Amino acid sequence: MSELRFTVEHEWLRTEADGTVTVGITAFAQQALGDVVFVQVPELGSFDAGAEVSVVESVKAASSIGMPLDGEVLHVNSELDSNPELVNEDPLGEGWFFRFQPADAAALGQLLDQDAYDRLIKAQAEA
Repeated sequence: MSELRFTVEHEWLRTEADGTVTVGITAFAQQALGDVVFVQVPELGSFDAGAEVSVVESVKAASSIGMPLDGEVLHVNSELDSNPELVNEDPLGEGWFFRFQPADAAALGQLLDQDAYDRLIKAQAEA
C-alpha cells in the first residue's frame, strides 16, 4: 500500500499502482459523522480542486466531499449505494468514495503526510 496523504477536510488519498488516486474520508471524519446512512458518489469526469463532488450523510449531519486536486474521476465505489455503512466499517479500505487521475501527480506531495495529519487532529481535539 502506498503512503497515504490527507487534506485538512479529513479526506485520505492513496496512489494506486496504475497512477490513479483513491479518495475516502478518514477514520476521524467518519467517527465525527456517526453512522453513515447515505453516500452520493461523484459523476465521472473532470473537476477542479475544491469542487464539491460527493456528499456523505449520517444520522448527525451531511458533509460535502471536495475534489482534493484537479483531475478526472474515473471510477466510483458503487457498493456505497447499497452499503453506505462501509464508510464506518472500513473507512480506509472498502469505504473508499472514488478514484481519479490527477492532472499533476506531483501535487499530491503538497498534501499532509501522516505526521502532519496526526498533528492536525490533535490540534482540533484540543480546540
